[in-house]
Order: sequence, then C-alpha cells, then structure tokens
Amino acid sequence: MVSSQALRRVPRTGLPGFRDHWRSDLVSGFLVFLIALPLCLGIAMASGFPPMAGVISAVIGGVVVSRINGSHVTVNGPAAGLIVVILSAVQSLGQGDAMAGYRYTLAAIVMASVLQILMGLLKAGKLNAYFPAAVVHGMLAAIGIIIMAKQIHVMLGVKPEDGEILSAIAGIPRSVMAANPEIALIGLLGLVILMIWSWVRNPYLRMIPAPLIVIVVGMALGRYFDLEHEHVFLFLPHHEYTIGPRFLVSIPEDVLASFYFPDFSKIATVEFWGAVMSIGLIGSLESLLSATAVDKLDPYKRRSDLNRDLTAVGVGNLLSGLIGGLPMIAEIVRSSANINNGAKTGWANFFHGLLLGLFVVFFPHVIHEIPLASLAALLVYTGFRLASPRQFAKTMDIGKEQLALFCVTIVGILTTDLLVGVAIGIAAKLMIHIFRGVELKHLARLDYALKQTSPDTYHIRIGGSAIFSNFLALKRVAAELPAGQTVIFDLADAYLIDHTVMEFLDHFRHDYRDHGGECHLAGLENHEPYADHPLAARRRRRPMGRRIVFKIVKSS
Repeated sequence: MVSSQALRRVPRTGLPGFRDHWRSDLVSGFLVFLIALPLCLGIAMASGFPPMAGVISAVIGGVVVSRINGSHVTVNGPAAGLIVVILSAVQSLGQGDAMAGYRYTLAAIVMASVLQILMGLLKAGKLNAYFPAAVVHGMLAAIGIIIMAKQIHVMLGVKPEDGEILSAIAGIPRSVMAANPEIALIGLLGLVILMIWSWVRNPYLRMIPAPLIVIVVGMALGRYFDLEHEHVFLFLPHHEYTIGPRFLVSIPEDVLASFYFPDFSKIATVEFWGAVMSIGLIGSLESLLSATAVDKLDPYKRRSDLNRDLTAVGVGNLLSGLIGGLPMIAEIVRSSANINNGAKTGWANFFHGLLLGLFVVFFPHVIHEIPLASLAALLVYTGFRLASPRQFAKTMDIGKEQLALFCVTIVGILTTDLLVGVAIGIAAKLMIHIFRGVELKHLARLDYALKQTSPDTYHIRIGGSAIFSNFLALKRVAAELPAGQTVIFDLADAYLIDHTVMEFLDHFRHDYRDHGGECHLAGLENHEPYADHPLAARRRRRPMGRRIVFKIVKSS
C-alpha cells in the first residue's frame, strides 16, 4: 500500500511532468521499446498483416495516443488478443487474396475506430462491466489456444494448411513429424529461454527483456545456418530440407513503402460489418480491461479516465488504419514492464513509440535478420500464458460454475468465432442465474438505496440479486462517492451475489482505502458461498422476510 505522503507526491502531467521525470521515463521507454519491437513484428505477421503494420500501430500509440489519452503509465500498441479478430477479418474479406484482405481489413479498422470514438464520447468506458469475469477469462484463454495452434507450425518451420482452428490443432502432430530441424531449433530454443527467464530473480538480469534475448539468439543462429541464402541441407539419411530468406522477417528497405491505404469497396457487405463489430467491441473491451488492470499496478494509485482513454485509442486506430497499421489497445504486458522499469508519466509511452519509429527508419536491415521462428516462439509463449493450466485451476477455485462458463466460452469460440462464443458464455451465465432463482426483472435491474447516515458515512443497501448484468448503476454511484469517507455496503437483503459483483466490491474496497477512506461489507455472514474462494458467488441462507440490522458507527 502506498503511504499518504507518497500519494501527495503524484507526478505531474504534461510538460511539467516531462521536465520532472524525463530521465526515468526515457529509460523505461527504451526498455519497453526493446520488448515491443519483436512483439509488434510477430503480432502483425500472425494477424495476416505485413510486419511493419505492428510497428506503425505502436509508433502512433506512443507518439500520438500518449498525448491525448486518459491514463498515466499504460503503453498502447498491438496486442496478441486481437490476432484472432484481425486474421479472421483478413481471411473472410480477402477470400484467399491476402493483400486484398489486408486492405479491406484496414477499412474495417477505420470504421471500428469511429465506433470507439463515439463510445468514448458517449461515456461507454464501463463497457467491461457487462461481461462476466469467467467469460472474459475464457475469451482470453481461447485466444491463447488459437495463437498457439497457429504459431506452433511457424515455430517448427512448417507451413500449415489453411483451414479452421480445429484443423490447425489437429495438424500439430503432423507438423512435429515434418519439422525443419534448424528452424525448429531456433524456435524451441527461444521457447526454452522464455520459460527459464521467468524463473530468474536477479534484479539486474531481470532488467534484460527476455524477448530481446530470444531475438538476439535467433539472429545468431540464423547467421550460423545462413538463412540469408536459400540452400538445401541433409539431416540424417534421405531427409533433405530447404532453408532461406523466407524464414526471415521481410520488410521494405524504404519505410514509405510500408504504408498501405484502406479499401472500402466491401463496406456494403455483411462480412465487412461483422469485422467492424468484432474489432470495435473486442478491442475496446480488451483495452478497458487492460487500463483498469494497469491502474491497480500504478504505485501512485492514479485512476484512468476510461472514456477519454477509449476515445484516444479510437483516434489512434483511425490514424493507424488509414496508413496500414494494426489496431491498438492499452497493452498489459508492456504496461506492467513500463511500471516495473520506473516510468512516472505518459512520456515513457511517448519515448517507446519514438524509439520504435527511429529504429525502423535507420536500421531496417537488422529487422530483416530476425527469424520468424523466434517471433513465433514469443507468440506461443504468450498464448500459453493466456491458456495455461493455472488459469483453469484459478477459475475452478472460484467455483464450479465459473469453470463451466470458462470452458463453455472456450469451446464456443473455438467452434464458432469470438463474438458468438462470448455471447454463448453470457447466455450460459444468465441461464445459471435463472436456475438459481434470480427473477427475470432482476436480470437487468438492481435494487439498491444510498443513504448518508452521518456527515462522513454513506450506507448502500443492496437487495434482490446483484449480478454482472445489473450492477452498472451501482458502479456509477460508487464512483461518485467523495473520497476520504466511510462507505458501508449492506448485503443482508441480497438474495444472490455473483462473482463479478464480489470482485467489484473487493476491488472498490481496497482502492477506496488506498485513497484515504474506509469501506466495509456487511451482511455476508448470512450468505452461503458456492466455493471456498473469498470472492465466490454466494446465496443468502435466510428467508426473504428476515433482516439483520447493522448499527452504523460514525468513524472517528
């Protein structure tokens, strides 16, 4: 917890913040740039875009969005979570023509960015409140599975057959048997480095980004195997393999040749607007979730203006889509690295974008020497972290119904698409609530009452059912409470409280206390949890007519 004295020293923003902290922000921006460069290239290629599209997005996210957004230490750029959405758009709109699909998708990004700007202006920054936690985690896990299924083939030096995600998963054993030994060595060694580096505890070694080590080792092996020139080598008797420049990143020498412009000729088709909705909604949801998570990591406990942040990301995506870049979000991995490296203000994000732009202008030949297998290893590791067994175990700890929703969402996405799979998860969540006795009128409406019981004490009584689909008004009321007071949430009359609401109340309580106030939950002793986890969903034991009366004690 940050002391009140530290909170009073919150870094200034704008030019005053630049003058105060440019040294620490420059160092952090440089270290984040080292992490971002390989990830931007890999995410772009995995999305069916040219490699430079990821760099364009990150440069705009750093140089432009950092100056107009509503956050403090978040880093904006392309993210692995959007790979599935973008690749699907490229394939469905292009119908086999990769370049046409790329330009049609750029048009969809432009329209999706307009949607994001409007959402921000209309104060839709609480969009993430409508999604149950288990469904969101299931969506991310499904994205992780899809990324691994697609990139394992690239990491092994095998071109996968075009097809659905289930075909890509089924084809992994075949790719393992047909792996190119030299390319597979580069990819697997990169994967091993990433796993080992997560165990390193030396603070000085931890300052070296693991993705940078993977890329440097991959480039060294690429030179040793002479990937720059196409040739055939014999591995064991009767096993010939061809390697060459096609296993390296390909970018134009002239940076201006990396810019492409959107093609709006499919704007009247259903597929086009399906891509727009997927990019706009999934991108906005991920960005809002990441920005909220980064706020919890900020040592100064600053809160982002989510509506302004959403508008700024929309502006960045508009510019990115117009010149050939990927859509961006507030990215959690790079943002956490930014905080750990000592960033104080949004200028760290600015420096990261500026350094990326300068590097690709002056050193494009260095990028060309990066093996695709090294980038694939980074993405496979990212995908595994999203869908690791630990994620399943953590969800199971919260309750069996949470695990069921988690798995239903994953299966729904893998067998349909992202939006349909998420909708299936939400529908399953509502069905569980109805089965548990939630009245239909309470699915979209929460009964609550706010009363100021003393000059510095606020009492919020919650009745009926408090679930993910009806507590947005409660979030809004709680956000408007003055800081430094005593807030009591009285849950004695609540029939059912789901995990999403329990998680919100817990986060609000800690955040409110961090800013000098007191927050308490009352009445939970009369509820029976569905699991041992402290934030598990719970149902009231006592009949509806019985009330527990709590005495409100004025804080001293």
